[in-house]
Amino acid sequence: MDENILNISDQLQIPGSEIRYRFSRSGGPGGQHVNRSETRVELLWNISSSPNLSEDQRQRLLDALRNRIDDEGVLHLVSGETRSQERNRKAVTERFVALLQEALRPRRKRKKTKLSKAAKERRREEKRRLSEKKRLRRQVTDLD
Repeated sequence: MDENILNISDQLQIPGSEIRYRFSRSGGPGGQHVNRSETRVELLWNISSSPNLSEDQRQRLLDALRNRIDDEGVLHLVSGETRSQERNRKAVTERFVALLQEALRPRRKRKKTKLSKAAKERRREEKRRLSEKKRLRRQVTDLD
């Protein structure tokens, strides 16, 4: 994987040498195989020290993926769905690429819109109705 380059977008390519993989025993079904082989794969990528990211890209990734990043700025992704270490490694790498593409996708700015006169009138009418309902719930005072 060290020589491979992951193409995230036209502006970002990540060399495989920046990505580390850790392997451990996976849970779930599999009998003795699951107890003896380390098929669970954890992908680690240090966003904070990656030289391939611009500051804007780095900040967008840190904001979008903050729940998956530890205090040192390392992104953690795990795959243990299959019984094969190679398939888990491929699955976690594909998820990594998709996650980065989604996080770096430019967001459209929200256009402010005005409420129509009819919508304002409906809101006012609803307020009047609720106000009247509450007024009728008040305790009646005897005028005699």
